Amino acid sequence: MSKNDKSMNFYLIIAVSLASFITAYTSNVSVIALPQIANYFNLSIILQNWVVNIFLLTIAVLSIPFGKLCSKWGLKKSFLISEAMFAVGAIGTILSINAAILFFFRVFQATASSAIFVTAVAMLVKAIPEEHRGKALGINIGAVYIGLSLSPFLGGSLTYNLGWQSIFLITIPIVLLIIAIILVKVPNEWREGENDPIDYKGSIFYTIGIICFMYGFTILNELNGLFITIMGIIFLLCFALYELKVEYPIFDVKLFKNHKFLSSNIASLISYVAIYGVTTILNYHFQYICGYTSQMTGIILVATPLTQSIITPQSGKLSDKVNPQKLAAFGMGLVTLALFILTFLNKNTPLWIVIIAMLLQGAGFGIFSSPNTNTIMSSVPIESTGMASASVSTMRVIGQTMAMGLLTVIFAFVIGDVVISPKVYSGLGLSCHYALVIACILAGISVLISLVGMKSNDKLKY
Repeated sequence: MSKNDKSMNFYLIIAVSLASFITAYTSNVSVIALPQIANYFNLSIILQNWVVNIFLLTIAVLSIPFGKLCSKWGLKKSFLISEAMFAVGAIGTILSINAAILFFFRVFQATASSAIFVTAVAMLVKAIPEEHRGKALGINIGAVYIGLSLSPFLGGSLTYNLGWQSIFLITIPIVLLIIAIILVKVPNEWREGENDPIDYKGSIFYTIGIICFMYGFTILNELNGLFITIMGIIFLLCFALYELKVEYPIFDVKLFKNHKFLSSNIASLISYVAIYGVTTILNYHFQYICGYTSQMTGIILVATPLTQSIITPQSGKLSDKVNPQKLAAFGMGLVTLALFILTFLNKNTPLWIVIIAMLLQGAGFGIFSSPNTNTIMSSVPIESTGMASASVSTMRVIGQTMAMGLLTVIFAFVIGDVVISPKVYSGLGLSCHYALVIACILAGISVLISLVGMKSNDKLKY
């Protein structure tokens, strides 16, 4: 590799890691501000959860089509356009005067985020030599968790002192810096299949299927919720069958024939369903039940993602030398232990016990995430990295959306669609307990799936 290539790769890692940092921060920071946002727009508990849900749902819908389309149009060009859209979305969110406008710009910004997630990982895989790929992916995923780790602290402090709008305002100068680095320091472009036709039918099947499935899942407490969810599953099955037959699929379903690719994607999906709702649960526990301020809550919640951000780059580097699925299984084992401790959470639980569980969760997921991603990206041919990157993003956001949907359904069953007040605090605590029990079980299942994938005879491609 030439000196120029080394320099370009250095700046590329910085730019995409900053992008991953800021998109992760944006996806998570609204959680800490939900009580203030709900008060500002007079949102019920169900609607305030949709401030997060609609962001994640949009990414889930678009990640698969964008995996192919961004590779076709050019990864760098798609990345730059998405960063500009992200900045516009941030400005629109800040200026929102009612809930409808707020939700519109959350969708707009999530559209940009979906392309950023896909192109960031794909560019790294294209540019970085295989002997350093795990380390580069570890740095990028570490940036994700730095974003997640700072979001409670920064979000809590900014919300408490300057209002909820400030949590989005600080993203704009960082986005401008990212655009400048790519334009000045990264001359290369990466394309795949630029002459391939666009698979419109497959995209429609997937879009309808994932929207119906994810939305239906969030309202499973209602009869039509079950019907919509089943309809979503049917459309997704049609999508899979269609993609097997079409010459230029929007997503190559045949990739799942590799059992390492399959098991790692399933493990990723289930792991995010298990862990993503924990931050919201603890946020509600601290702010509503314990009476902490958003600033104090943010300081406490930083424990988990900060630990993740420290561990993740090291686990990524280690996954270049040690069986990555073995590391992933061990990591989710620690997460399972942490969630088991949290199932006993109540108003009288000592804070130090909660923090120990949060540190265990952060360490465990940090050990899991980079090796699992390395397995997914390394189990496909080099020409399929865009699609593999899309699967990484899609499994993450589907899992996150299902986690929030699960919370929404549990809240709806236990306390109903009400504005949170002291009279429903007991029901809120019970809802959180049920959610944590389910999360613990799911984390254990993710461990088993990683172990099954490890025993597969399928080989990593590079």
